[in-house]
This record gives sequence, structure tokens and C-alpha cells, in this order.
Amino acid sequence: MTRSPGHRWADAPPAARPRLVVGVGAGRGVSVGEVAGLIRRTLAGAGLSEGAVVELATVEAKAAEPGLVAAAARLGVPLRGYGAAALASVAVPGPSGAVLSAVGTPSVAEAAALLAAGPGGELLVAKRKSEPHGCPARATCAVALRPGAAVKHPQGG
Repeated sequence: MTRSPGHRWADAPPAARPRLVVGVGAGRGVSVGEVAGLIRRTLAGAGLSEGAVVELATVEAKAAEPGLVAAAARLGVPLRGYGAAALASVAVPGPSGAVLSAVGTPSVAEAAALLAAGPGGELLVAKRKSEPHGCPARATCAVALRPGAAVKHPQGG
């Protein structure tokens, strides 16, 4: 059986597995398929395992969005919402004026991932947009590593 680099932790003891947090931004009415597909592609592209995800995080205003709730359920992890002011206090590499106008913070995906990762969290994957066929992207995600969780990037072995 061939395993992707992200599956190398499947046989590791739980304490040795990376603990990943996925920050997710979403438009109203986003489908679970768009959110879950984006998360799956983003993790796979970084050589990370869905099994290492311990939490999804977003802005409070979107925390009850059915597509996000269902994506968290599919992964078997909680979905945590943060206030726009808390997210706005997090320095991120990809702030957006459009997001600031829409929800009151210049970042949802990156800021939520970093905030949920806690002090010392590391942004492993910057914001990625979904790629639905024939319509605009309605979801973004970013991946952060909680401190104390060892992760070896595929290039480094």
C-alpha cells in the first residue's frame, strides 16, 4: 500500500502526532462539499493528514453556517468561533480589505487558525481559496500547528 507523506503519523503514538487547526472562512450558504474538498486538497497539498486535524475555527458570525458545521462533523472535530475583534488582533500574511468590510476583521482563515493554535502556533499553510466549477469561491482555509506538536515536512523526512 502506498501512503502519502501526511499519513506517516498514522502509526505514531497520539502524543507524537501533529495537532493541526484549520481556520475556515466562508460565504453564506457554502456547501459542505466545497469546504471539505478545500480542506482535503489543502492538507494533501502540504503533505498533511486529515487525521491530524483537531479543530476547525472561524469567525463567530459564521460558526453556525451549515457547511462549516457539517465539515467539522465529517472530520470529527469541534468548530470554534472567534469574535471579529479577536481575529483582527492577529497579525497575518494575507489581510483582505474585502473581508474586513464584510465581517469586521482583515482575516478569518489565517487569523482563526493562529488564534485556535494558541500562543506559539505556527502557520503551516497560508490562506487557500476553494475552486468550485462555474461559480466564485465561497470558502477559504489556512492550517496552523499547535505548539508542542512535532511535524516533519515531507521534504525534510
